[in-house]
This record gives sequence, C-alpha cells and structure tokens, in this order.
Amino acid sequence: MKHLHHPDITDIHLSTVLYALSDPIRLFVVSELSTMSEQACGDFHVPVVKSTMSHHARTLREAGVVNIRVQGTQRLVSLRTEDLEIRFPGLLTSILAAYDASDEKKRLFCPEQG
Repeated sequence: MKHLHHPDITDIHLSTVLYALSDPIRLFVVSELSTMSEQACGDFHVPVVKSTMSHHARTLREAGVVNIRVQGTQRLVSLRTEDLEIRFPGLLTSILAAYDASDEKKRLFCPEQG
C-alpha cells in the first residue's frame, strides 16, 4: 500500500492553507467534506477531469487541509478539522461560513449566472 505524506500539525502553515483554499474547486471540496466524514476522491461532482481533481486533492493534502488514505484502488479523503482548529482556531469555520453565504458554488457550476 502506498503511503502518502501528510504534514504534522506543527508543519501546517497559514499561507499554505489559505493558498489551498483560494481555488474554487478546492474550496468546494472542503465545503463538501465538512458535511461528511470521508469521500472517495473520484466521487466529488466537480467540473474537472480526474487528473485535475487528483492535483487538487494533493494540494489540499500537502497543505494539511485533508487526510487521504488509500483503500484498494480508491483514495478516501477526509477533512483535518480537528488539526486545523487546533492550529488556527476558528479559521475553517469562518471560511466555510463565508463560502456558504456567498454565491461561489453557483458560479462554479453555472459561470454565466455568477
């Protein structure tokens, strides 16, 4: 089984987390993960090809935002909520609240309406 590197909590940096969350696809993925415990990387309904989604998942993992575990041929993604809350109290909650209150999701899937 392939081991994926995840940064220790002390190696999670604010600028890296904010960069990872600055992309609309990655922010959507994090928003979706905030409502569930885990999801297969290929099961996110996003308007990108599989290789691009893999890139986004890797960016989130390397930033310390998500945990990815390999199970057979699947990569299961979960949000590192507790680690992020310990490292940056209130950050993820604030970002997700602002995201949910905005029209970002609508613009992601219907750009002509955004």
